[in-house]
Amino acid sequence: MDTQQIWHAVDLERLAFADLLEGLSDMDWELDSLCGQWTVRDVAAHVALQPRNTVGRLVIDLARSRGNIDAMIRDTAIKYGRVHSVEELVAGVRATVGSRVTPIGTGPVDQLTDILVHAQDVAIPLGIAHEMPTNAARLALERVWVKSFPFHARKKLAGYRLRTTDTAWEVGDGPLLTGPASALLLLVTGRQTVATFRA
Repeated sequence: MDTQQIWHAVDLERLAFADLLEGLSDMDWELDSLCGQWTVRDVAAHVALQPRNTVGRLVIDLARSRGNIDAMIRDTAIKYGRVHSVEELVAGVRATVGSRVTPIGTGPVDQLTDILVHAQDVAIPLGIAHEMPTNAARLALERVWVKSFPFHARKKLAGYRLRTTDTAWEVGDGPLLTGPASALLLLVTGRQTVATFRA
């Protein structure tokens, strides 16, 4: 996939995520997501915030979080989600379509990874089938495996061999973990609860 194709895939996934959110009940919005300590509302807020992550904004938010990037991301999402209605959050996610903003140190593949994983963070605990395109999942999987921060997948999964069952991708050495690219992507991004494919 070239850069234009990656951004097109990002836009499609953002639209699909907005559609998913639009169908949720009021109760669904307050349930826990797969993303640790985040509700469905928090995840939606995080995605809606993506185009607003300018350098100046990030510097201010990072200072407020005393340099803790994870805390900054969590706190800004929670704060944004609490001051906006669900309708505004859905509209905010839709408004990300066409945005080409990438936070410092990231690129379009990181944006693709973010939306693919966060959509599953919402869909899986709610029992909603939300398809993850294989080619996009593999690209994101490769990116997470190669890039250390923030998931440190190679370190955490050292001693295991990972192999996708729906595309040609294999890394590591040791006991084999197999599954579709979508499941392995969730594994390497720390969503251990869906890693039921160990062989």
